[in-house]
Amino acid sequence: MPDQKSFEALYGEMEEAVRQLEAGDLSLEESLALFARATALAEQCNALLDSAELRVRQLVSQPDGSSAAEPFENWQNG
Repeated sequence: MPDQKSFEALYGEMEEAVRQLEAGDLSLEESLALFARATALAEQCNALLDSAELRVRQLVSQPDGSSAAEPFENWQNG
């Protein structure tokens, strides 16, 4: 299984694709291929963000004034 790219690497590649598309120097075929690649990169970034969201822990105030960490999904649904 190949190493998975980091969010930052994927996002940087997507930004570069957008920059190239905005420059307008590509043929229609090149633009369509790059747009498809940028769309795939955006989907990968979203999947990584969704995965990270599942791991986020939200600090929640307790009745006694202290704080406790709860899984994000508990905080989100509660």
